Amino acid sequence: MSDTTTIRAVDAAEAARRLPELAAILMDAVTHGASVNFMAGFTAAEGAAFWRAQLPGFAAGERRLLVAEAGGRIHGTVVLSLAHQPNAPHRAEIGKMLVHSLARRRGIGRRLLAAAEAAAQAAGRTLLLLDTESGSAGELLYRSCGWIEVGRVPDHAFTPAGRLAETTLFCKSLGPHRSPGDAATEH
Repeated sequence: MSDTTTIRAVDAAEAARRLPELAAILMDAVTHGASVNFMAGFTAAEGAAFWRAQLPGFAAGERRLLVAEAGGRIHGTVVLSLAHQPNAPHRAEIGKMLVHSLARRRGIGRRLLAAAEAAAQAAGRTLLLLDTESGSAGELLYRSCGWIEVGRVPDHAFTPAGRLAETTLFCKSLGPHRSPGDAATEH
């Protein structure tokens, strides 16, 4: 599947049309125990509501949605959230890094992460942040892709099954950091 899988950006209009697919990927992640902000029993309607709430950020360019797609179906997602604070024009966060359970272990997550990093660089972002459940497959992926652990938070969040779990915080530097004045002088 990874040979025929393409990674591409999806705009707000397309995301709105594909809410059921996006919801299904999120629901699959929660069903399989991923600690991605939701609890067991998460429904497709809740998944669609989550993604619908992201649409304004996608439309405004504050967030970028990248998908892994094969055979006309979305198999994975990652969201790049650009920091909006005046003192952080160099920073972004990675979130909703999801690969459907039937498409895992094929390099799709690694490709999504690389595409998110490239999109961050294209947006002038040189420092990326993310968090993941300690001991998860995500933690292993991020370490193998050169992300640096910056700390752990015990009992940070509940897993979908209702168990408190530790979270590992990561960062990755993508190049030299610019000052806020640098962004103002570029045309």
